[in-house]
Amino acid sequence: MTTPDTLSLDALNFDPQTGLIPVVTQDARSGAVLMQAYADRAAVARTLDTREATYYSRSRQEQWVKGATSGHTQQVVDVQADCDADSLLYRVVQTGPACHTGAYSCYHQPLMPAQAPQAGLDGTLDRVFATITERLATLPENSYVARLHAGGLDRVLKKISEESGEVLLAAKNHDRAELATEVADLLFHTLFAMAEVGVSPADVAAVLHEREGKTGLKGPKEVG
Repeated sequence: MTTPDTLSLDALNFDPQTGLIPVVTQDARSGAVLMQAYADRAAVARTLDTREATYYSRSRQEQWVKGATSGHTQQVVDVQADCDADSLLYRVVQTGPACHTGAYSCYHQPLMPAQAPQAGLDGTLDRVFATITERLATLPENSYVARLHAGGLDRVLKKISEESGEVLLAAKNHDRAELATEVADLLFHTLFAMAEVGVSPADVAAVLHEREGKTGLKGPKEVG
């Protein structure tokens, strides 16, 4: 079923030879790209109907539902077509790792060293949140995130309180290098708490967007 603002299946350009369309799957909470697969018309139709990410296996020549055997399911938030309607984006809530290797994302083999952004935090917090989410899903040995998780939420909340005090002290001393370090620590542990509770950077961005006025950023309501 479509609305005036949505495409129909007939508008999609499936490959005329294979009957398939490529699908990129993205974590709706972290923004991380999880995997790439293919779907035929029936798989897309089932995805739209059930909100369970459904694909078509070229090797087995059959439809498959992500997580049907592994339990690592993908609950579909929305489906977008690209400008030519010949590829799709599934935005999903991922349960467990997306990759058959046990990795959070299938994209975990770098071809070049990661480069720090030249300015601002744009994208950085999403990538850190994605890493935290991956570590929570896989709990690798010797992982700091895994140790925090094992200690329970109260441990990280105590850490946030401690880091907040360090931020205040660094700012009071006008120590720029120390302040940057302590703010980074505070943001990391805050992102960890968000991941544990199920709040994403997108959820926070939505709140900030609602507060954004035409003349500037509106702060939270004053107390008293």
